[in-house]
Amino acid sequence: MRDVLLGLGGNLGDPALSIREALRRLEGRGVEILLVSSLYRTAPWGPVPQPDFLNACAAGETELEPEALLLAAKAIERELGRVEGPRWGPRAVDLDILALGDLALDTPDLTLPHPRLTERAFVLVPLAEIVPDRVIEGRTVAEWRAETDGSGVARIGPLR
Repeated sequence: MRDVLLGLGGNLGDPALSIREALRRLEGRGVEILLVSSLYRTAPWGPVPQPDFLNACAAGETELEPEALLLAAKAIERELGRVEGPRWGPRAVDLDILALGDLALDTPDLTLPHPRLTERAFVLVPLAEIVPDRVIEGRTVAEWRAETDGSGVARIGPLR
């Protein structure tokens, strides 16, 4: 078993419901979800006009290999209504593998840890809520969080 950190979000339909359903489906596909952050509202990134996102993070364990976990995440996204669109565009649900154990991986389909994890307040704020002492790239999540402006990330309540 390896620990896994996941980022979840969405801004179309009922994103909170989609995030909860994505977590439920992950548990049915070889991921044991142990911790789930609160739900946070964040402004969208990029040039595409769209609604605010709801975001959360989860920590768990899995025996899945990275590629199998990625395939499961992408299948769940499609099942919950995600369609390909513009980069940083609106989406029903987004599942990101943030880290898988201490694995460092860089393939055309998957980079671990997630390449922008340490820059994104909408990931670091909920992640710091559940695993502040988890070390990523030589520093704790809490240390990365302390260097990030989290003013645009608003806690709106529990997810579960």
